[in-house]
Amino acid sequence: MVTLPEDGVMQAYSGIRVLDFARGVAGPMAAMLLGDLGAEVLKIEPFEADRHPGYLAFNRNKSVLRLDLESPEDLAQAKGLIAGADVALFDHAPGRLEALGLSADDLAEACPGLVHAWMPPYGVEGRLSGLRPDHSLLAAATGWGWRQAGEADQPVQMVIPIAWYGQAVMGAAAIGAALFERRRSGRGQGLVISGLHGFAEVGAPNRILNEEPIPRPIPAGANPRYRLYRCSDGGFFFLGALFPNFYRKVFEALEFGDAADLLMADDEGARTLLDELFATRPMAEWVAVLQAGGVPCAPVGSREAWFASETVRDAGLRLMLEHPHVGPVEMPGPAVAFSETPAKAPCLPRLVSEPPAWDRRVAGRGTAERRAPLEGVRVLNLGTVIAGAYPGALLSYFGADVVKVEPREGDPFRYDPMFLTFNRGTRSLGLDLKHTDGRVAFLDLARQADVVIDNYRLGVRGRLGVDYATLRQINPRIISCSVTAYGDVGPRASRPGFDPLLQAEGGMMAAQGGDDDPVFLTIGVNDVAAAGMVCSSVIAALNARERTGRGQEIRTSLAAMSLLFQTGELVEHAGRPPNEKGGWDCLGTRALRRNYRCADDWIAVACESEAEAAALAQAAGLTIADLAAALCEPSDGPLAYALEAAFVQRGRDDILADLYGAGAPATAVVRTLDAFHNNWLLANRYIERWEHPVRGPVISVRGYGDFTGSPCAFPRPSPELAQHSDDVLSGFGFSPERVADLVKSGAVFDRPLGPVSAGGA
Repeated sequence: MVTLPEDGVMQAYSGIRVLDFARGVAGPMAAMLLGDLGAEVLKIEPFEADRHPGYLAFNRNKSVLRLDLESPEDLAQAKGLIAGADVALFDHAPGRLEALGLSADDLAEACPGLVHAWMPPYGVEGRLSGLRPDHSLLAAATGWGWRQAGEADQPVQMVIPIAWYGQAVMGAAAIGAALFERRRSGRGQGLVISGLHGFAEVGAPNRILNEEPIPRPIPAGANPRYRLYRCSDGGFFFLGALFPNFYRKVFEALEFGDAADLLMADDEGARTLLDELFATRPMAEWVAVLQAGGVPCAPVGSREAWFASETVRDAGLRLMLEHPHVGPVEMPGPAVAFSETPAKAPCLPRLVSEPPAWDRRVAGRGTAERRAPLEGVRVLNLGTVIAGAYPGALLSYFGADVVKVEPREGDPFRYDPMFLTFNRGTRSLGLDLKHTDGRVAFLDLARQADVVIDNYRLGVRGRLGVDYATLRQINPRIISCSVTAYGDVGPRASRPGFDPLLQAEGGMMAAQGGDDDPVFLTIGVNDVAAAGMVCSSVIAALNARERTGRGQEIRTSLAAMSLLFQTGELVEHAGRPPNEKGGWDCLGTRALRRNYRCADDWIAVACESEAEAAALAQAAGLTIADLAAALCEPSDGPLAYALEAAFVQRGRDDILADLYGAGAPATAVVRTLDAFHNNWLLANRYIERWEHPVRGPVISVRGYGDFTGSPCAFPRPSPELAQHSDDVLSGFGFSPERVADLVKSGAVFDRPLGPVSAGGA
């Protein structure tokens, strides 16, 4: 018997109590995602409130209780609240929870049903893990300073805290997975979802040792099909003709006739020609011509203009809430739509003077067996490239059996080395959904499955006969999750779209470029955001199904992700400080938050207080008269030049030793290839080596969170095309005779492992 909440609407996490002890971005946002889906969230914070510009969004739907954990009385009250909670979420530096008696081990005996989620901003080992949180230091230490597109021989700082957004999404997913597992085992457990896990999800380091490393991209993009172009009015647009069918449409729209084939085979010639051509007319004209020809492209604009656009408004993704002191507050709304257990109407954080009267939680009566959280969950993944394919790898890591369903031509992203990371742990079934027998076979698989994922354009699911209405008829417990580019309402809904189009129009490229030209972000921000949110949302729907017995449809879009992964930057209200700007080959946003060249390499520094500024000055041998003013100094002013001159004369390790000794936040800027054998990253088990049967040894991300009670791991390498067709079908109960008939008809195919598929489908 399911007890409905007071408003009569069941949500995925209705009845779940969450204590949020975190500050900043990742932890509070993870709790926000749980609160959006019905969890009762009580935020515990000290008497000095968090000043992050995104605070009102990250803490929506929460009650806020002021407690000082350094006070014995307040700490005792916090422990009493934990006894009545399902989830306790922390982001303290290593050692602090143990000192307070709040570690997972400390609480395990008294609270056996508690999901203890620790989300430290860096890692759990080493000196760097104890620093004050700063995303620029985390990016530098993971090698992203050198992976982000750049033109000069210098590392780049990102202005959007992408890894912390990824950490937030993975935190919500891991907590949901632990709650799902708790229904089976009756016990809670400790989780660690660190900033490194966040970068693992969004940055996905990947190195195929037998192949040449991928060169660093340039800020505008080198591929003529997939890059930024400047127009006659100084405006920019991004051309997203990633695949040959779209690239051909470019030359058809431009009326190149017989020359199209030659240009498609000549990247350098095409790039030169298109650069010159697009510079002859205003940006809006070229975008109109290309879009009329069915070419994916988008203008570069500001995030503010995007947030105010009709596309965002029509999708219901812009919220307006009233704050008693600052007046109207606008923020992005929930990024995912659930058909059966919708997100609740958001409200701003509410300060309370008394805690809720929570009764003590008692552990359940499940079996003693502990398995991977999602073991037994069957997923059919029709998704491709990143936004559709990558959720399969994430769910596989958490224990689900994920079948990647591919047509004979395969996932069009198979040519890219990152395919190995984005599809690791899954099995590949070769199945033609356009074939009548193939469609019937898929529906027979869906009768036994739990989840179906796709990223088809709007309407394609219906034409293939795999839309949610059809799936629900044959399996009322099915969860169907679909990702589109622009959602399912408005004039753009049926358009094709790729990640950079939302980077461009969503303001990310302009934000990274600052007052300079826009910059193409190397991370496919919206793609990886969608993958993480699909994973988290599917897990939420699985939790909901445990209570309602019904499946549901989940819908989201890249457009929604362009807002979600800029939530803190898009919150608007009176008195909100401006967002920091980047720049072409951005070294930093301020003199004391910047990368600096040393005699032999680079360091990153990040000072936010006068004490830290004084420590940096001491280590650099400088005198700073006005420490408060120094914190606001630009990245290209006199103070920055003085620090450049001081650091370039000395070796990196000597400088870092002095900075650490003085107490100044700093780290080495790790180079891309060095990240694969960096001592700190290895100590924190950021990456691991594994063997692909065709491509050979690979080093890539180890995982997306650690579970003390039900450990997670990838069950297998990424699959070759149709590698597991026979195994999948027989495992779903198809007889050998039926499999043979499907193969004979061409509806199913199987491809033996071998070098023929090493370069793609």
